[in-house]
Amino acid sequence: KDGNKYLDFSSQLACVNLGYGNKRVIEAIKEALEKISYLSAGYVNEIRAEASEALFSILPPKFQRYMASSSGSEANEDALKIIRTYKFPKYKVMTRYWSYHGNTAGAISITGDPRRISVEYHTNVRGTVFMPDPDPYRCPFKGIADPYECAMAVVEYIKYMIENEGNIAAIIFETVTGTNKPLVPPKEFYREIRRIADKNDIILMFDEVMSGWGRTGKWFAFEHFDVVPDVITTAKGATSSYYPLGLTILSKDISEYFENNFLPVGHTYAYNLAGLAAMKAVIEEYKEKKILDNAAKMGRYLGEELKGLMDRHKSVGYVGGVGLFWALEIVKNRETKEPFNRKIDKILRKPLMTARIANKLRELGVLQTMYWISHFIIAPPLIVTEEDIDLGIGAFDEALKIADVEVVG
Repeated sequence: KDGNKYLDFSSQLACVNLGYGNKRVIEAIKEALEKISYLSAGYVNEIRAEASEALFSILPPKFQRYMASSSGSEANEDALKIIRTYKFPKYKVMTRYWSYHGNTAGAISITGDPRRISVEYHTNVRGTVFMPDPDPYRCPFKGIADPYECAMAVVEYIKYMIENEGNIAAIIFETVTGTNKPLVPPKEFYREIRRIADKNDIILMFDEVMSGWGRTGKWFAFEHFDVVPDVITTAKGATSSYYPLGLTILSKDISEYFENNFLPVGHTYAYNLAGLAAMKAVIEEYKEKKILDNAAKMGRYLGEELKGLMDRHKSVGYVGGVGLFWALEIVKNRETKEPFNRKIDKILRKPLMTARIANKLRELGVLQTMYWISHFIIAPPLIVTEEDIDLGIGAFDEALKIADVEVVG
C-alpha cells in the first residue's frame, strides 16, 4: 500500500519456489476450480490422472503410490499411521533432536525442536526415540571436530539405539534439515543409514517438505546422496505454495501391502483438484524453464557470497548448505561458539539477536522470514538472479553489524 518493494530472501517459509505471480500455476488452479470444484478421494478424473503421471515422472521407479493431503504436517501424520500399520507390532520411530516435522499431534511428537517441549505434556503420541544430529559445526560428541567423523559417530549411535531399543519401525530424517539449520551430511552418512535400515528391516523415511522441489538444485535432496528412501513426505514447493497440498509417497512394497489391507488415512480435501493441477503446472514450469539448473547455478554463487560474509563479519560462526538452501549461524564468540541466545530464550519469548537482524533487513528492503534461535535460513526463490543475491548479501552486510558490536573475544 505504501509502495515499498521487498526482496524475499527466504521464499517466505522456503515454499514460494517460483516466486510470486506465476501465470502458469495460477491459471492451472483457476481452470481446475472451473472444471469441477470438488471431488472426493474415491474418484478418478483427468486432473488427478495427469498430476499423478507428472509426479511419478520425477521420482525413482521404486515409488508407485501416494497419498495427498493439505500440508506437510498432514503428510507426516499420514506417513506415521501408514508406517506403524505396515510394520506392526513395531511402532517406534527414530528422529533427530533438532528436527521439525509439523504441528499435528503425531508430527509434533516426532519433532525435536522447542515447539515440541511446550506441548508434549498434553499432545504426545508415544513411540519416538530421539537421536543426535550430524552437525558439522556443533557436533554433539565432545572431542570430535571433523564433520565426517561426527556423522559416523551419529551412525554408531543409531546402531546402538536400534540394538537396545527394539521395535524400531522407521528412521526419519529431514534429508537436508529445514527450520533447525540446513545441515548437509557427507554422502556416506545416508548410505550407512540405508544399510542399517535394510539390515534391521526398518523403513527409511525422508521428510522433503522443505528440501524438495528443487530447493537443493535437484528435484529432491536425497538425489545428492545416491540413496532412495522407502517413504517420502513433501509439500511447500509442490505447488510453490500457491495452493495447499501435502504428499506421502510410498514404495512399491508398502503400496502393495495396502492393496489387501486397510489403509488408515483419509481427508475430506485429499487429492484436492486445484492443488494437484498446481503441482502439474509446477513440474511443467520447472522442466520448461530449467528451474533446477538455475537453482544449482545460483546456489553455488549464493554459497560463495555467504562465505564472504563470514570473512567480513566476526559474528558469523558458520555457513553451510546446498543449492538455494543455506544456513548462516551467528555467535557471540567464534572461539567458544557461544551463541547470542539459547533454546530456552525462544520458549520464554526473550528477544533474539536474529530477530533484531531480521528487522534491520526488512528496513533495508529484504524479507528474511526464516530465522531461528541462532541462525538464518537463506532460501530465495529458485528464479533468483545474481543481482537479487547481491542485493540480499548487501543488506546482510549492513544488518550483521548489529551483532558484530556485541561479539566478545
